[in-house]
Amino acid sequence: MKVGIVTVTYNSINVLEDFLSSIEGQDFKDLTLYVVDSGSSDETIPYLASHMPTGGKLIENGCNVGFAAGTNQGIRAALQDGCGAVLVLNNDVVFGPTLVGELIQALRDYQCDMTTPMMYFHHPHNLIWAAGGSFDQWRGYVNSHRGEGEVDEGQYSSPTRVMFAPLCCVMIRSEVFARAGLLDERFFTYAEDADFMYRCMKLNISLWFVPDSKLWHKVSSLTGALSDFMIRYCIRGRIFFLYKHLNAFVAWFWTCVHFVDFAFQFLSMKNSRRITALKFRAAWEGYLVYRRSVSSGKSEAKLADSRLPL
Repeated sequence: MKVGIVTVTYNSINVLEDFLSSIEGQDFKDLTLYVVDSGSSDETIPYLASHMPTGGKLIENGCNVGFAAGTNQGIRAALQDGCGAVLVLNNDVVFGPTLVGELIQALRDYQCDMTTPMMYFHHPHNLIWAAGGSFDQWRGYVNSHRGEGEVDEGQYSSPTRVMFAPLCCVMIRSEVFARAGLLDERFFTYAEDADFMYRCMKLNISLWFVPDSKLWHKVSSLTGALSDFMIRYCIRGRIFFLYKHLNAFVAWFWTCVHFVDFAFQFLSMKNSRRITALKFRAAWEGYLVYRRSVSSGKSEAKLADSRLPL
């Protein structure tokens, strides 16, 4: 099975050396790397031009189109080239030579649609970032990483079916995109993985966590941990997710819960007035994204179909 590895770069020069070394070292050789650049202004493009693995393809955008749209560009290219599976992969990661082969073998072993590895923080190396994940129905289907922040002591050593995994690293059979569509570009970045995995869960598309396959993630190395950018798009995406997938009353209820939390964080002096205002604006923005979608009359099915290269 030919594998297309899709990654989106944006001013990624500081992480590319480790990433490309990990790609070139793979035991599994029937793969093509698709790098989609979102208007990098650093040395990312020149570096890629001189260090791209043999057969790799670079798609350049003149501006930052966002993670969702960039990933879709790469997926379309991989499907057009006849790839039987697509590995959606961050480039702020490092991994050993067996990662791709193990994820492909797990697709066969478990007769599943998607596979995801054990993901650790880059430092310390034994601290879990995500051992798969889940959705919590009683919290408005908020997604969470299984085991995040735990030291790996073998507590997640068994392969198992999971509901969610961050799109930092997920191997996906090509047929999945015909069933579930591609990523919803209205999310831009953050929460697009929750949306995609939620749609897959509703369609009974199976995802397996493969603990013997391992990856180390330089978390938030590109967007910055708790940066204004991250806060804005996480909250924006969360609110849009609520109104997109849940009924209006439930979405409104959880929006109010978020508002109360924003106010509490401010009153307890955990957040400044500026950050609190940013959170409220981001939530309103997420709701407006939903309202614009409704007023345009575009159904999710039409949006998904329009993205597929069929």
